[in-house]
Amino acid sequence: MELSEGGLVFIGASVGTAVVSCCTTESLTASMMIETPARKLTTARMIMPTLERVFRVFGSMPGRNARGSGCYGLVSGACGGCYSLSMRLPALLFTASLSVCLAAPNGQWDRFRGPNGSGLSEEVGIPTEFGPDKNVVWKTALPEGDSSPVFGTDSIFLTGFEGDKLFTISLDRKTGRVKWRREVQRTREGFLREPNNPASPSPVTDGQNVFVFFQDFGMLAYGPDGNELWRIPLGPFNNPMGLGSSPILAAGKVIQVCDSETDSYILAADPKTGKILWRKERPFALRGFSTPVLWQPPKGNLQVLIPGSYELKAYDVETGEIVWYVRSLTWQLKPTPVMDDDTIYVVGWAGESDLGEQEDLPTFDVVLAEHDANKDGKLDLEELSHLKGPEEAKRVFFNVDLDRSGFVEDRDWEHHRRKKAVVNAVQAIRLGGEGDMTESAVKWRYYKTLPNVPSPLLLGDVLYLVKDGGIVTALDKKSGEVTKQGRLREAMDRYFASPVAADGKIFMAAETGKISVLEPGPQWEVVHVNDMGEEVWATPVLTDSMIYVRTRSALYCFDE
Repeated sequence: MELSEGGLVFIGASVGTAVVSCCTTESLTASMMIETPARKLTTARMIMPTLERVFRVFGSMPGRNARGSGCYGLVSGACGGCYSLSMRLPALLFTASLSVCLAAPNGQWDRFRGPNGSGLSEEVGIPTEFGPDKNVVWKTALPEGDSSPVFGTDSIFLTGFEGDKLFTISLDRKTGRVKWRREVQRTREGFLREPNNPASPSPVTDGQNVFVFFQDFGMLAYGPDGNELWRIPLGPFNNPMGLGSSPILAAGKVIQVCDSETDSYILAADPKTGKILWRKERPFALRGFSTPVLWQPPKGNLQVLIPGSYELKAYDVETGEIVWYVRSLTWQLKPTPVMDDDTIYVVGWAGESDLGEQEDLPTFDVVLAEHDANKDGKLDLEELSHLKGPEEAKRVFFNVDLDRSGFVEDRDWEHHRRKKAVVNAVQAIRLGGEGDMTESAVKWRYYKTLPNVPSPLLLGDVLYLVKDGGIVTALDKKSGEVTKQGRLREAMDRYFASPVAADGKIFMAAETGKISVLEPGPQWEVVHVNDMGEEVWATPVLTDSMIYVRTRSALYCFDE
């Protein structure tokens, strides 16, 4: 079935024996065989009500077998339990993993999380042990900011802020020396809430020039010497958490996603002139923070893939037109997805959307008929209080009144219904197609122990997740089955930085500055835990056989 109390389900179109892997904390790899019609019916009766609630609002039930078996997402065959591979991962595995990424020229870490947002590097000789007083090549003081560094031919680019000043900074790649620093004034102070700040989005570079985005200003481009090339004023934005999506480069265009409670859009600009080449509205997208990735189909133009509220959408990079989409996501997306040759892995978690928390809310017409006392076709806080109760109404009103008009109107309520219907999950989605691919594209879903902010890491056949509390989950990428789940006992903190990997090592940075080094594999193991002595919110970078770590006050370069 599509929905399971265990955490994992297979999605497919086969008729016959089905397997639902029940990945609970107590039994992470137990499998439940559903063979007989009676047992299938019993299981269906247990979880179909939740499934129907999820998709009733969207008008269809994804995953029904094409042959009309009446089964939703039942997959023939049996899934294996835990397996083990050699714990010593060769560099070849990293090369194979990177082969499906649209890597930057010369292997540069030119955007958030490196080649196509994968977090993977082919570098070797990355140190396992490092810290403020160990294996330091250089350290450069920086203003506050959570953007991750990106690497040009000779420069490292970052952003920062101090009061109303927004900085773009260039460092010498070899020495860490500040080459130049440019500033602009914030034109406003938009919504911001921890873990966000005015300099959260990471820059992107073509090797020489750098392109940045600030939610309280817009987009800027600087040349190699810090000369401003162009600027595009954007905003203000109606996102109560603040924006977090970073710009990327694609087929000679700078792409920026701006998802808010209202007026969401994606745009493409000419990197030479700043001219907006196309801009497409995203009317169903609410607050969103994910940075897009790129996919080159066997035929046709390069595509920009963006997970947003309820949907994963693929845009033609040349025209901005939607090529295909999948309607199965939760309502608030933060992590950047990862890909292999035929599948994209999307993680989505939002408050009050875990499996089992879904509600089937009435339509707005029904609500108005019962609670619209003054018959003006909308609800104010007092009228909503009759529906929710005074205290609950205050909390709900801020999240439901998307345009901050002081009233709940039709669009507001429709999105509220959708929010209450969707489910948080990790999803393996088959790449490609045309139009609505919801019913055929989803391979499997996993519902447990989902990260809020950190992006997943795909290395070989294993998908790694890290969430608050230092809980690390390894999933088999083909089946979604948990191969190992455990805690980083020395780093049971909050996590905002995303995991990265190179040289047979995975690096996971906790908010408190504890950076765990893992040996990859289905049965991953902790090798060492480093302590930076101050907070780390930015994702580390692995390049030049070194690891670069941005703390609250500085950028460190470490080498063995």
